[in-house]
Amino acid sequence: MATPHRLPIATTTSTGKPDWLKVRLPKGEGFEKIKALTKSLKLATVCEEARCPNIAECWGGGTATVMLMGEVCTRACRFCHVKVGSPPPLDPEEPENLANAVRELGLEYIVVTSVNRDEQPDGGASHFAAAITALKRESPKTTVEVLIPDFQGVESSLAVVAQARPHVIAHNIESVERLTPTVRDRRAKYRQSLRALEYLKQRPEKLYTKTSIMVGLGETDEELEQTFKDLRDVGVDVLTLGQYLQPSQFHLRVERFASPEKFAEYKRIAEGYGFLYVASGPLVRSSYRAAEFFMKGLMERDRTAQVAVAAP
Repeated sequence: MATPHRLPIATTTSTGKPDWLKVRLPKGEGFEKIKALTKSLKLATVCEEARCPNIAECWGGGTATVMLMGEVCTRACRFCHVKVGSPPPLDPEEPENLANAVRELGLEYIVVTSVNRDEQPDGGASHFAAAITALKRESPKTTVEVLIPDFQGVESSLAVVAQARPHVIAHNIESVERLTPTVRDRRAKYRQSLRALEYLKQRPEKLYTKTSIMVGLGETDEELEQTFKDLRDVGVDVLTLGQYLQPSQFHLRVERFASPEKFAEYKRIAEGYGFLYVASGPLVRSSYRAAEFFMKGLMERDRTAQVAVAAP
């Protein structure tokens, strides 16, 4: 494929956040309802743990991202605010608690993610599968997306999740290849993530695949474009790009703040490689409402087409 034309749009470099990164405080009936229920059922949400700037929009609009397998991760990625250490045993009731919460909330779209649990024999894949099965049983109208770890590249673990048939399966590449050893835990490798995404896309379940990239960690435009190409080469369907924000003084610092115009440029370039959908903007995150509604619409179209084919 020919290299898409790149427009010379400047970025903003600053130690302080630019105006376009300011967000409103979370509030509203939908927000309060989700917050109360997740607290009562002891469910951890990435929206809170990762201090997502879009929490008000998503919770108020019927979408949420829930974190399975506790709040303690076995990996120490240098961009992530989640606690690191030796996690407690898995809660066998968690999948059912999650399904009951989603049914009660009437969520249209749920993203289920997790910490890394490398101490588990399958990395927690069977726990993911149990949650997907429970969600589809208790809340069949809810679109289920899972955002999974790489499971150290073990295909049998990836297969366990795929066989449970979530509607969308995501795994985040996070950054460009050169920066991966600096940004992510040493056990998380760029090529390993690409292989996992490729394996999932090639499986017979025919799942939609999705990934996310953070901007502002020191990557170049050329490296970003190479990453777009690498992701499309392994069949990734949906890409989200957002601004990295330093969660504390102990994490990687922001190297640059890319402007909304720059993110628009990245979107045009990425779309040139053939992704089904690209969400790109300073406040875009891997779980992003616009991308989720696109996926929901795409799956509705697929179901309509299947019905039409099956009709006499």
